[in-house]
Amino acid sequence: MSALDWLNSEAFTAFDQHIKWSDMIGNLFGLAALALGWRRSLWTWPVQFVSGAILFAAFATHLTGSAGKQVVVMAVAAWGYWQWTRGRQQAQDGTITIRFATWRERGAMLGGAALGTLAVGGLFTAYPSLSWDPWPDAYIFVGTLVAMYAQARGMVEFWFAWLLVDLVGVPLNFANGYAFSGFVYVVYGALVLWGMRDWWLRTRGSAAPALEGARA
Repeated sequence: MSALDWLNSEAFTAFDQHIKWSDMIGNLFGLAALALGWRRSLWTWPVQFVSGAILFAAFATHLTGSAGKQVVVMAVAAWGYWQWTRGRQQAQDGTITIRFATWRERGAMLGGAALGTLAVGGLFTAYPSLSWDPWPDAYIFVGTLVAMYAQARGMVEFWFAWLLVDLVGVPLNFANGYAFSGFVYVVYGALVLWGMRDWWLRTRGSAAPALEGARA
């Protein structure tokens, strides 16, 4: 049995759902990547890249659209690694600077998400073999890219983007037989809330010294 065959074989069955090794391992790596992002570790991007590679193997044989999405995710992960590496080199303390996005940046991300979802959803609708559920799938895909973009730029809003992805990702994965993915999205939601709180407090903490310096 090849490594690809093994990845796409059944690991176990739970609640009448057949869990594949690729689905389980890929999403566990994704979960680890999110946890590392919370800690602002540079390793979040290589781990996200590996997650994309494994999920690509999961979808390549039957859902070419989903497999193609993982290629885009891996490309954004590589770009995010470059962004954080450059940011750490520029920072005085060698850490990743986090901040809230400006209103212009928020508008650009919302507009990009809306247009991207329309474009990808239209593509999936025109070519049904690319996706099991065109519009929710397009929403999750574009939302994931927006979240990764915001994370790469050190924006607290990346957590809000992930939360919006989770709201659709959980029921969609359970409905389409990817129970482990659905379960992982539930855990994502918990991590997102904790990560959002942590990053939010860090931005307030970094803003306080700046205000004191300005008053002095």
